[in-house]
Amino acid sequence: MADERIKKIAEILVDYSIDLKKGDNVVINAQYEAKDLIIEIYKRIIQKGGLARININIPGMDYNYYRFASEEQLMVFPEVNRFEAEKCDSYIRIGAESNTKEMSTIDPKKMSSRRKILKPISDIVHKKKWVIFDFPTNALAQDAEMSLDEFEDFVYSACIKDWKTESKKQDKLKAIIDKGKTVRIVGKDTDLTFSIVGRKGVKCDGKYNMPDGEVFTSPVDDSANGHIAYSFPAIYMGKEVDGIKLWFKEGKVIKATAEKNEDMLKAMLDTDEGAKRLGEFGIGVNYEVKRFVKQILFDEKLGGTIHLALGESFPEALGKNKSAIHWDMIKDLRDGGAIYVDGKCIQKDGKFTFKL
Repeated sequence: MADERIKKIAEILVDYSIDLKKGDNVVINAQYEAKDLIIEIYKRIIQKGGLARININIPGMDYNYYRFASEEQLMVFPEVNRFEAEKCDSYIRIGAESNTKEMSTIDPKKMSSRRKILKPISDIVHKKKWVIFDFPTNALAQDAEMSLDEFEDFVYSACIKDWKTESKKQDKLKAIIDKGKTVRIVGKDTDLTFSIVGRKGVKCDGKYNMPDGEVFTSPVDDSANGHIAYSFPAIYMGKEVDGIKLWFKEGKVIKATAEKNEDMLKAMLDTDEGAKRLGEFGIGVNYEVKRFVKQILFDEKLGGTIHLALGESFPEALGKNKSAIHWDMIKDLRDGGAIYVDGKCIQKDGKFTFKL
């Protein structure tokens, strides 16, 4: 018998996140270990009059593709995947990692090249209704340094909420971002300023990510100046890059260092011109996410942190930057950090200066 919390997550994803309508075609891309949730999602879609196509990723598939694929194979555009993306009404992606270090030895340039080829498909999907959820597995629990039971409690407490109420709570922060012109982030080894003139704040209230809980915008492309040292490892395409420090001038990264996997950092920065610029500035507001667990879906929502993404910006925030990558990196502000908007402190030591 399925955990009642799994049924509740399926209900949230189908009824609220993608707001399923009768006759909708839903593509579910999922990893095998999430089979109990996949069945609950599938069942709910069918019961509500929708249609579902399920694509299952088996452990080892991605590793073997990147290990053995030739340059010619990497450059092949998957027309079937584009057809599927064009025809679907909604898209649900369920992560369920069985080995989070599987891609550690793969050449990051191969992954970067493939990312560029697949970008037109992600562009199509992002115009549809879509949502992402990471199902709790032993691998994710191990990375978080928890038992599976503890990690399940962590995941479900961060996700099972009244998301309509959470959405209303984010209105005040969105209003500050909408009116703001200049943002300054200060903290340990960090003093970074950038413009958000002409940009919009976007609430993250469970429609695209689960868990959710952030308000973000896209910085003006040529405006970032200063430096930042990120607090946690940045994990991208299965590789962990730790101790990242970036220096910006007129919006562009002019220097980048890392204590671990610096080659990955520099390979991603060389993906294209847009990869060297900021595509997102986000403020985490989910205070049920209390600790870093090495999963960006959770970590970027962590209350008292901010994240800045290199690469692709968001049209809904009126962002302009284009790139084949979007790589979130997190700065913890809970111990001496602060956020200023137009010279006014809106958050200090991870706590807002107004009631959220």
